[in-house]
Amino acid sequence: MTLKTSLALVTVLAVAGAAFWTTRSPSEAPPPPLAEGEETLVDVLVPAEFSPQARMGRMAFDAICAACHGQNAAGRAGYGPPLVHRIYEPSHHADASFFLAVQNGVRAHHWPFGNMPPQDGLTRADVTAIIAYVRELQRANGIE
Repeated sequence: MTLKTSLALVTVLAVAGAAFWTTRSPSEAPPPPLAEGEETLVDVLVPAEFSPQARMGRMAFDAICAACHGQNAAGRAGYGPPLVHRIYEPSHHADASFFLAVQNGVRAHHWPFGNMPPQDGLTRADVTAIIAYVRELQRANGIE
């Protein structure tokens, strides 16, 4: 991927993220920015390399998902669960569940973080790449 393509993707994701946050109601205010060294809910071993698709997914995840699900999908206390967790292993939450979560939101059922609103502005290709990133993180942490 060229630098120009990467910058274009980051710009598109930033605009999509801004559109999402500005359409939320005051009761659904965005979480504060991630603090350096912020404690995560689980320890995540990050692979040395990701596939090209997962690298794209990582950029999308960092732009849209990390605000609640934490860096490297390790969860964020008070905001969102870790996706690198056995609850989200493919046999329990298939890839289709990620597509549905993005499209429809999720009612809280496994964790005490409240409901997840739908995530507007992500294409099917974006979600596919995010899933690739999360699945590669999961495999690196023994979740298959």
